[in-house]
Amino acid sequence: MKDNKPKVILLVAGEGKRLYPYTLDRPKCMVKVDGISLIDRQLAVLKSEGLHDIVMVGGYKSEMLKKEGVRLKLNPEYYKTNMVWTLFSVEEELNGLDGDVIVSYGDIVYSRKILQALLRSTADIAVVIDKEWEAYWRVRNEDPLDDAETLKLGIDGTIREIGRVPQALSEIEGQYIGLMKFSAQGISQIKEIFYTAIKKGKLLEKAVENAYMTDLLQEVINTSKPIVSVPVNGGWVEVDTVEDLNSHITKKRIKDIAAQIQYGQTGKSKT
Repeated sequence: MKDNKPKVILLVAGEGKRLYPYTLDRPKCMVKVDGISLIDRQLAVLKSEGLHDIVMVGGYKSEMLKKEGVRLKLNPEYYKTNMVWTLFSVEEELNGLDGDVIVSYGDIVYSRKILQALLRSTADIAVVIDKEWEAYWRVRNEDPLDDAETLKLGIDGTIREIGRVPQALSEIEGQYIGLMKFSAQGISQIKEIFYTAIKKGKLLEKAVENAYMTDLLQEVINTSKPIVSVPVNGGWVEVDTVEDLNSHITKKRIKDIAAQIQYGQTGKSKT
């Protein structure tokens, strides 16, 4: 009997050039913090909530991504495309759904509490946002506006703007972390956006191949479809640079997340 747990699609095709030399011999998601890779940490969190229908979409050094019980598919054009293209390179995983789909970046690790909050959402498109992002960004960047994106909310908690270059902190009412959930209806909405963009030759102002997930989400908003925020307060990490990898805040947050997880469920990475 099939359970009603969401399918999970992990976007792990990236090389992670800002993490050189740590990614010279492995995909970005395989970089280790305290001896365990980012992807093994994320898989452990997912499995702790009973999520086992998991697909990883690899690209760079994808042969290293083989994991027992996890399906591996490829974006063969990973080296010249971005997140939206990686997701739709496995469009067959989005077809014929009778449940929800969680989509996550591979360079993040989040707590069970965050995952539980996302699972509770009944929205067609639900996106996790960190309301306490600023303190985290100030540790990671001299200027908190560096590498941040706009995120504006309506009074009903829907996202009204996402993914643009901010001019002021007031334009950021939460930080997008790269974790979201779609119902079958939500998937239908993003498919319509994607194929309309293919016909036009661009998504917002970018070539579709180079579009970010935030571009796709913003275009959903532009068509008056609601995207509901799932607000959290910290409890996650992003490892995007060598500074992130070596940061005390990364190690502290990873330790806090790990306290709730049994890593024996996926095993420590041996690569």
